[in-house]
Amino acid sequence: MKAQPRVFAFHLLNDRSGSPKVLGQIIRSWIHEGKEVHLYTMVHQDGFLSNLEGVNYHHGWYKFQANPWLRLIYYSLSQLILFFKMLGKVKKTDTLYINTVLPFGAALIGKLKGCRVIYHIHESTVSPTILKWFLFKVVSWTASDIINVSQYVAQSHGITKIPNHLVYNAIDENFLSKVLTKEKNESPSHVLMVCSLKAYKGLYEFIQLAEDHMDFSFRMVLNAGQKEIDSFFSGQHFPQNLEIYPSQKNLHPFFQWADVIVNLSRPDGWIETFGLTIIEGMAYGLPAIVPPVGGILEVIEEGVTGYSVDPRDRKSLNKKLLELMANPINFQNFSKAALKRLEVFKEKTMLEQINRIV
Repeated sequence: MKAQPRVFAFHLLNDRSGSPKVLGQIIRSWIHEGKEVHLYTMVHQDGFLSNLEGVNYHHGWYKFQANPWLRLIYYSLSQLILFFKMLGKVKKTDTLYINTVLPFGAALIGKLKGCRVIYHIHESTVSPTILKWFLFKVVSWTASDIINVSQYVAQSHGITKIPNHLVYNAIDENFLSKVLTKEKNESPSHVLMVCSLKAYKGLYEFIQLAEDHMDFSFRMVLNAGQKEIDSFFSGQHFPQNLEIYPSQKNLHPFFQWADVIVNLSRPDGWIETFGLTIIEGMAYGLPAIVPPVGGILEVIEEGVTGYSVDPRDRKSLNKKLLELMANPINFQNFSKAALKRLEVFKEKTMLEQINRIV
């Protein structure tokens, strides 16, 4: 019996953000199908790609640095290590699955060996600009297929000479199985944001929003440790109605607590290409407020499951939040629509689409 070709998956930063979470879903489906799966990623005890059963791990190296020049040096070094560590392990018959555009060292191996190279592109914003130009040039030179998480992503990179596939990210079935019972709230007043510890994610806009609505309660869950958070916000004043939490293994209690979920990424610093936490909020019937640009607009239905507003527009942001909170009947209609919208983002559909490509 002929053995199935091996799949080598590559991901740089193994944390608890959206792109490694999606790759973890995909890898589990490959293992379930009996594929031989190899994963190259950095060591992390609590990342979404840690401790996946049946996976052959190849541990890489990368250390995030706040200084942009030092970060570029560390990143370049990480790809040099990847290239030489994996060059002798990859065979021509292997399929290389590159998650995000960052692991370009793997793409170069694929080109050199004549492998099939599949890129799963989650991002459109990469800085500095010269790095973005280089990474997408590598994609156009090495990729056999491109999987885009939204139409916006495909339009952003504009690589049309290679087969492009639109596959929306999906909510994890394991996540759905753990959804907690949520009581109907006659007076919605809880606002949640889950994001990375980056200013362009709208952290200060969220603090400002909390200050503007002292009669509501706000929670911000950040993909970072407590020490990092304390250092980042050193000297910052927080209103009494705002609670800030470090990275969480279990977000269900936060979604159960919330009435509205927001994504306040600043369009001048970061364009959201999808928005996985917004979908997870949908599982709890949470209406959403999101930025007015990017792939995240393909997730919500404007005026039906949520609103889009520029987070830098303080007046409009406050108005949209009050529109959701002030009318209980309107809020319940949004909540029901959010639950219905979730059907578009089921895991089975996503995995079937990806496995047809692979």
